[in-house]
Amino acid sequence: MLILYVRYTIKLTDTVLFMWRYAIKLTDTVLFRWRYVALRYKTHRHCPVYVALRYKTHRHCPVYVALRYKTHRHCPVYVALRYKTHRHCPVRCRALHDHLSGAPFSDYQNSMYFDRFLQWKMLERQPVTKDTFRQYRVLGKGGFGEVCACQVRATGKMYACKKLEKKRIKKRKGEAMALNEKQILEKVNSRFVVSLAYAYETKDALCLVLTIMNGGDLKFHIYNMGTPGFEKERVQFYAAEICCGLQHLHRESIVYRDLKPENILLDDNGHIRISDLGLAIKVPEGESIRGRVGTVGYMAPEVINNERYGMSPDWWGLGCLVYEMTAGRSPFRARKERVKREEVEKRVQEEEEEYSDKFTEDTKNICRMLLAKDPKQRLGCQRLGCQTQGAAEVKAHAFFKNINFKRLEAGILEPSFVPDPRAVYCKDVLDIEQFSTVKGVNLDQTDSDFYSKFATGSVCIPWQNEVSCTSKTRDGRHAQEGRELEQEMWRAH
Repeated sequence: MLILYVRYTIKLTDTVLFMWRYAIKLTDTVLFRWRYVALRYKTHRHCPVYVALRYKTHRHCPVYVALRYKTHRHCPVYVALRYKTHRHCPVRCRALHDHLSGAPFSDYQNSMYFDRFLQWKMLERQPVTKDTFRQYRVLGKGGFGEVCACQVRATGKMYACKKLEKKRIKKRKGEAMALNEKQILEKVNSRFVVSLAYAYETKDALCLVLTIMNGGDLKFHIYNMGTPGFEKERVQFYAAEICCGLQHLHRESIVYRDLKPENILLDDNGHIRISDLGLAIKVPEGESIRGRVGTVGYMAPEVINNERYGMSPDWWGLGCLVYEMTAGRSPFRARKERVKREEVEKRVQEEEEEYSDKFTEDTKNICRMLLAKDPKQRLGCQRLGCQTQGAAEVKAHAFFKNINFKRLEAGILEPSFVPDPRAVYCKDVLDIEQFSTVKGVNLDQTDSDFYSKFATGSVCIPWQNEVSCTSKTRDGRHAQEGRELEQEMWRAH
């Protein structure tokens, strides 16, 4: 009604449009009619109509556009204006989608770019099997199998292949956990969380092909590289990158729940990524969850007590990590201390952590705030009902005053420690324990249905990054290597 009224009562002429466009002059009649519309719809000083009048908006204003193109109350522009929406509003997104799905999309379908897109997607959706990769040495072991290095034959890109033995999964009823980890890894695309590039199956195992991290894990660096613990600058850097990784997970409503040094890996350049998302879970919007999962000594009090929680266990875990990186020991159990699980949980619930001379005042302060027993008092959890803003609270702490988070998230902040490319930051192959053979487990059709959900091949963004980057930079022969790569992939298809 607003637009119809203005349209048929003001009778916009070219002269009036010209005056509105350049905000030269509004006559008393126009002002009167705008005020009437504002009164008619009981708007106030925050109303877009009032703001448009007040600040003499121009041809890019939604009000002007609505008038210029004679829209009405069912128009998405009008609705967006009426309900004070912005560029992320579903109404505006839907209007943009409707527009692009019309003539622009028809033009795109008739262009060469659409043919290129189909060729690209055809290559991307090629079947992925064990023959797609070359297998190399074992890097370590996980809960359901070993992790080894592998290389994509077509591009030469190196990855880490996490093998989950089918019989071991079934015996330990880990199907839901394996599928959950795979689906969460597909959703997350962050430089601070390991990326999933491929998911496929072999006769005996389900395989997740992940970002390879040659620098080892934080536990190895804390305890096996000289005096246990790090200097403050290094602790700040790792804690800041972990904070960014948690922020990216929380934006997707994912709580990690297993933050510990073994799960934080270093790459060739000294940057870290969060790995092993087997215990991560998506939290329904506006709700909380319950689950007594995690690692002894790193579980938050609310997890131990089996209470409901949101993202709070992750900030507790960050506190444990900052403490351990500084002190060279975990806050509630000394390294190699033989103590029962119940005793460790009692310490977590009742005792206060001790601080040595290694802790500066701001380091001690952030540890105390992150290790608060009450999650409502914990740093990162103080904005009730706004779980995704926890990282902003943590980043604002004085402990991170020397960290430029914009540069950090862009990947241009240099780490204080860079791993030696000639060193091996993991156990010797002979020191990695072998898995025992699983007996008495038979696979059936139900298992095959589960495997089909798991083995979905390549993941879009990591695969595209792999192909585009490899074709430009491998061995420094940009154009020639790109042509050879394309020909090789077409022959493989």
